[in-house]
Amino acid sequence: MRRSLLWIVLGTVGLCCAKKEAPLAALPFADDFNRTDFGAHWQGDPGWRIQDGKVFSAGTANRPLWLRARLPQDAIIEFEVRSDSPAGDIKFEMYGDGVNHQSGYIFIFGGWKNTISCIARLDEHGSDRQERKDRKPVKMGQSYQMRIVRQGKTIQWYIDGKLWLDHFDSDPLSGKGHDRFGFSNWQSNLYFDNLRIQPAGEK
Repeated sequence: MRRSLLWIVLGTVGLCCAKKEAPLAALPFADDFNRTDFGAHWQGDPGWRIQDGKVFSAGTANRPLWLRARLPQDAIIEFEVRSDSPAGDIKFEMYGDGVNHQSGYIFIFGGWKNTISCIARLDEHGSDRQERKDRKPVKMGQSYQMRIVRQGKTIQWYIDGKLWLDHFDSDPLSGKGHDRFGFSNWQSNLYFDNLRIQPAGEK
């Protein structure tokens, strides 16, 4: 009897003290980061912070800052970004698992010392990535407008209104384990701002 009462008491304490997880952000979603803390809708490496109304990182060794929202099968994602490093190396990830780097599609603008841009699936070094080689495409200190449209099996990546790269995937990543968006960074000074996400087809 005493043992049963003990388990009841411990169970009650556990329920009272259990931390409730914040609900996921709803779509459409927008964030201008005009505050000091990320809040419950964001999670990631402590190397990420808000600085002067923008998401900032000086390098997190590819540990993304993930948005706690489920991406739909078809989505449009827009944001502004700049690199204050001569290496460029602007990175972000879509349809990942919300925890691990390279768990979805990886986008790199001016990677590998500002010489290669790519859309990669699960492996940024994979032979199946879509890439282009431009000498120093990222201008240090310049802000770029990113727009990524995923519809069906096709991803189109626009920079400042012009198509930069596209990627066809016969088996597109989606659903549980492949439904999160994140800002990423290797070791550049990157600033992200004015994020907007909506299901494709909505205005």
